[in-house]
Amino acid sequence: MRTSETIATMSAMIGAKIPTFLWGPPGIGKSSIIKQIARDEGIECIDLRLSLMDPTDLKGIPFYEKDTHTALWAPPSFLPREGRGILFLDELNSAAPAVQASAYQLILDRRVGEYILPDGWAIVAAGNREGDRGVVYRLPSPLSNRFVHVEMEVNVQDWREWAIKRGVDARIVAYIGFKNDALFTFDPTANERSFATPRSWEAVHLILQSTLAQPLLLDTIAGAVGKANAVDFLGFCKVMNLLPDIDAILRGENAEYPSDISALYALSSTLVGRILSNPDEIKIDHLLRYTLNLQSEFAVMIVQDLQRQGIRMDHLSGYGEWVNAYAYLLC
Repeated sequence: MRTSETIATMSAMIGAKIPTFLWGPPGIGKSSIIKQIARDEGIECIDLRLSLMDPTDLKGIPFYEKDTHTALWAPPSFLPREGRGILFLDELNSAAPAVQASAYQLILDRRVGEYILPDGWAIVAAGNREGDRGVVYRLPSPLSNRFVHVEMEVNVQDWREWAIKRGVDARIVAYIGFKNDALFTFDPTANERSFATPRSWEAVHLILQSTLAQPLLLDTIAGAVGKANAVDFLGFCKVMNLLPDIDAILRGENAEYPSDISALYALSSTLVGRILSNPDEIKIDHLLRYTLNLQSEFAVMIVQDLQRQGIRMDHLSGYGEWVNAYAYLLC
């Protein structure tokens, strides 16, 4: 499933309290999605890494009850006692088989030992696929059958929408729009320490915001996304230094129209980012009129990116002209 479909599916499963296992390659944001759903719903999310636990950690420790002369189990303090939330068993298939076995009862019966999971809590697990060369154990069939399985895949359009909303550096958004394949280059058969994933591009964003000296950028970015991607990306960044005057465009003054495809992607992302940082209606109207002479696919991309981020423009006079010019592409 693409990211947007995964979010909708996982939200529904969590709401229905159906145990669900989210699969996918490393670095694509599986954990982030579950935590974002919790934030959006205003509920708690407890992240349990069973790969760091022993079998007894989940069930608790036995103690002697002197009144009944029996042994009772004291459940661990990290399990929820009340309220609503998501019990997130991240990297479940990285846990040793004995630990996975201790989770059977919790996942199926919502209880383990003396402990009972509150009604307001949903169980979600996540993990990398067996072919991704991570440290994983095959899920036993009885445990696997206790889950609804959802596999997430990387989708460039979904990532661009997320990146624009999060304020990821416009150069990265533009580059991925220009070269879709660069978003995710993980190859489980290759022996590479660094490769491109949505997570590693977010690291590149942080690198670009840091005080790192320019001569060190190439090697540092290569450490995040690989040497080939780093060289290509920094070459793309040089194109952005040759863009028309963005301020002049937003003032409604005459400006150039680049013809190079990479420059057009760079220009589009830069204009969207500038409007989102200051959504002034006059600037939006000037931008709409500027796009009337831009290559049509980029004019549409700019407007759709802004609309997906909640920018209203249908009441502006420039929008009427824009619709008349590009209505044939919107059908």
